[in-house]
Amino acid sequence: MATFISVPLKKSSEVDLVKPLSKFVTSTYPPGEEQTEYLRAVEELNKLRKSALGRPLDKHESSLEILLRYYDQLCAIEPKFPFTELCLTFTWKDAFDKGSLFGGSVKLALASVGYEKTCVLFNVGALASQIASEQNLDNDEGLKTAAKFYQLASGAFAHIKDTVLSALNREPTMDISPETVGTLSQIMLSQAQEVFVLKATADKMKDAIVAKLANQAADYYGDAFKQCQYKENLPKYFYFQEVLPVLAAKHCMMQATAELHQSALANQKKKFGEEIARLQHATELVKTVASRYDEYVNMKDLSDKISRSLTAAKKDNDFIYHDRVPEVKDLEHIGKASLVKTTGIQTPLSQKFTDLFEKMVPMAVQQSVSAANSRKSDTVNRLIGSMREATNLCNGVLASLNLPAALEDLSGDAVPQSILEKSRAVVQQGGLQSIEQLIKDLPELLQRNREILDESLKMLDDEETTDNELRGKFNQRWNRTPSGDLYKPLRAEGNNFRNILDKAVQADQVVKERYTAHCEMIALLCKPENELSAAIPSANPAKTLQGSEVVNVLRAQLAQLDEVKREREVLEGEVKSVTFDMTAKFLTALAQDGAINEEALTTSELDSRYGSHTQRVQQNLRRQEELLSQIQVSHQEFSALKQSNSEANNREEVLKKLASAHDSYIEISSNIKEGTKFYNDLTEILLKFQNKCSDIVFARKTERDELLKELQQSIAREPSAPSFNVPSYQSNTPAPASGGPNPAPRTVFQQPQAKPQPPARPPPPSVTPQAASTSAPVSTPVAPSSANPPPVAPPSQAQGPPYPTYQGYPGYYQMPMAYNPYAYGQFNMQYMPYQAQGQAGYPGAPPAQQPYPYPQQPPQQQPYYPQQ
Repeated sequence: MATFISVPLKKSSEVDLVKPLSKFVTSTYPPGEEQTEYLRAVEELNKLRKSALGRPLDKHESSLEILLRYYDQLCAIEPKFPFTELCLTFTWKDAFDKGSLFGGSVKLALASVGYEKTCVLFNVGALASQIASEQNLDNDEGLKTAAKFYQLASGAFAHIKDTVLSALNREPTMDISPETVGTLSQIMLSQAQEVFVLKATADKMKDAIVAKLANQAADYYGDAFKQCQYKENLPKYFYFQEVLPVLAAKHCMMQATAELHQSALANQKKKFGEEIARLQHATELVKTVASRYDEYVNMKDLSDKISRSLTAAKKDNDFIYHDRVPEVKDLEHIGKASLVKTTGIQTPLSQKFTDLFEKMVPMAVQQSVSAANSRKSDTVNRLIGSMREATNLCNGVLASLNLPAALEDLSGDAVPQSILEKSRAVVQQGGLQSIEQLIKDLPELLQRNREILDESLKMLDDEETTDNELRGKFNQRWNRTPSGDLYKPLRAEGNNFRNILDKAVQADQVVKERYTAHCEMIALLCKPENELSAAIPSANPAKTLQGSEVVNVLRAQLAQLDEVKREREVLEGEVKSVTFDMTAKFLTALAQDGAINEEALTTSELDSRYGSHTQRVQQNLRRQEELLSQIQVSHQEFSALKQSNSEANNREEVLKKLASAHDSYIEISSNIKEGTKFYNDLTEILLKFQNKCSDIVFARKTERDELLKELQQSIAREPSAPSFNVPSYQSNTPAPASGGPNPAPRTVFQQPQAKPQPPARPPPPSVTPQAASTSAPVSTPVAPSSANPPPVAPPSQAQGPPYPTYQGYPGYYQMPMAYNPYAYGQFNMQYMPYQAQGQAGYPGAPPAQQPYPYPQQPPQQQPYYPQQ
C-alpha cells in the first residue's frame, strides 16, 4: 500500500459564466473594439473553467498548470466585476463526504467568487499532493519534485485556513473548514520533511543531520496525528480514519530512523551503551509498526538494518566494551532540523499566466471614475446653469421693459422687427403643435417607467414572501441569507427611482402651468404678419423720439448686453468641451496606497480644469448685472420722454406679452424635450434594474430548489426514532475472545416491538449404538484433527498512546451469517469435524466459549436462518 497520503479533488457543478459577465460588459462599455475584446475574454474564461473543473485531471504538472491559471484569473477579475450583483452561484461537493444510499454527498452553493477561489485552491493543493505521491523517489529529480509539490499543497491548505471564513462569510463545508485544511497542511508538510530525510539518506549525508531531519519529521507526523485525533468533526470522515494509522506508522518509522542514525553517531563517539539503547528503542518502534500498521507501510528494510546493527553492537559490547546500557528515558534528546516550509500563495501562481481582462480596470477604479464623472457633471451643470439662469433673468428684465421692441416701435403702427423675428423663430420650431404633442407624450413615458419599476419590485416581493414562508416552515434548517437582507440595496435603489419619478411629475406640472399661462400669446406669435399686426393695438405718439440721445444710449447698452450674452454662449461651449480621464490617477493611487481617496483627487483635478472658466463666468455675470442697472435707468428717462396715453400703454403691454411668450416658448420647448429625453434614459436604466432583479430572483430560486432538495435528502436519512429495545437473545451475546478484534459499533434502529425468541435447538438425530459408542459425549468438545489446527485469533489492535483504536466508520453494520460449515475461521468458531452418514450428531461447544449466538443447524432438517 502507498505510504504517502494524497487528498481527493472537490467536484463542481457546471456554471455558465458567459451570460452574466457578457451582460455586465455590454451594459458598462459602449459598443466598439473594447467591448468586443472583453466579450471574447469572457468566452475564454468560460473555456478555462471547463478545462480546469469540467473534466477529470491527470496527475501531471500540465493539469496543475491549468488549475493555477484559472485561480490566477479569478484573483485578477474579482475586483473588476461586481460579482455580488451578478448573482453567479457556484456549487461544490464535499471532497471527503461520499454520500449515502438515500442522498447525495454534502454540497454547498454560494453566490461568491471568494468561495470559488477557495475551492479551486483546495483542488490545487489536492492535485499537488497527488502529483507528489506519484513521483519516483529512487532518483534525485523525483525527490526534489515531490518535496516541491508537498510544500505547495501545504501552502494552499494553509492559505485556505487563514482566508476561508472571511471569503465565505458563513459556515463552510467540513472539507474546507479551518480545522480540516489546517490538518491537511500539517500532513503535507510532514511528508515534505520525510522526502528530505529520504534525500539525505540517499546522498549519504552525516548521521547527525539525518537523525535531526528524521526526528523533525516524526515531530511533524505526531502533530498531524494529534490534530486528526482531537478535532471533533474530522474522525467522522472515512478518509481521516484511513489516514490515522498511516500517520501513526510514519511517526514511529521516522522516530526509529532518527534513533538508528543517532546510534551510529553514538558509535562514532565510543558510546556503545547509548548505541545499544537507541537501537533497542528503534527495534521496539519497528515492532509496534509491524504489529499494528503492517498493511500501511513497509518496514522490512528498516527493520533488517536495525536488527543487523543491534546484533553487531551487542556482540561487540558483550565481548569487548562491556559498556552499561542506559534507559531510554535517560538518553539525550535528538535535535531537530526542518528543511521545509509552506509555499506562500501569491498571485500569479502560474508562470504562464496572462490576464484576459488586462485592460479592464478594477471595480474600485470604475466606481471612483463614475463618482468623478458625477462630480464633473455637477460642476459643468452648475456653471452652465448659472449662465442660463442669468440669460433668463436678462430676457425677463428686457421683456418687462419692452426692449428692444420699444425702440423699434417709435412710429406706433408697424410690428417691431424683434417681434417679427421672434414670431418666425416660434413658427420654425413647430409652434403650438410641437409643444402639445410633447406634452401629450409625457404621461405615456411616465406610465411606462412606473410599470417597469413596479414589476421589478414585485419580483423581489414575491421571492421574499416565498423565502419567509420556507424559513418559517424549516426554521434553522433554512440557513441561507434572508431575502429581506439581500434585497436591501435593490429596494433602496428602487425607492430612489420612485422619488425621481415623483419629482419628475412635479416638474411636468410646472411646465404645463407655464404653458397654459402663455398659450394665447404663443398662438398669436404663430399667426402671419398681417394678422399679428392687426392684433397689436396701434398708437400715434404726439412727438417723435427718432435720433434722441436717450434712444442712442439705450441702443448702445442693449448692444453691449447682446455681446455679454454671446460671450456666455461661447463660454458655455468651452465648459462643455473640457474632457479628462481620472483612470490613470486612480490606478496609481490604488497601487500605491491600496485605496482611492476619490473626493480629494477629483476636487483637485476639477479645480485645475475649471478654475479659469469659473472666474470668467463670474466676471460675465457681474458685467450683465451692471448693464441691466444702466438699462433700467436709461429706460426710465426714455419712458418719461414718450407721450403717455392709454393706446400707447396697451400697445406696449401687448408687445411685452409677445416678447415674454417667445422666451417662455423657447424655455418650455427645451424643458419638455429634456423631460422626454430624461424619461427615455430612465427607461433604459430601469430595464437594467429590472434585469438585475430578475437575475438575482432567478439565482435565489435556483439556490432555493437546491436547498430544498438537500433538506429532503437529509430528512430522508434521519432515523425515525433514536433507539429501540434489543431482543434478549442479542443482549445475552457473550463477549468475544480477548484476542479477537474490536467489532465496529452498530447503528441501532427502533422497532415497535421486540421480535420473539428463536425456536429452541432441535435434538440430534438418532444413531446406531456402534456409532454412538464411537462418538464422544455431546457435552464434551471434540479435539480438532491435526490436519485442521484450530484457527489463531488475529492479534488485538494495539492500544498504545496516543493511537486510539479504530471503531469503524459510521453506519457500519455487522451482517449475520447463515449456516456455513466451511467458515470455521470466522467469528472465532471452533472447527467441527465432518460427520458422515450414520455418525453421531455434531458436538456442541461449551456456551461460554461460543462467541456466535445463533444455534447450529443439524443435517437433513429444514434450514433455519436466525432473525436479525
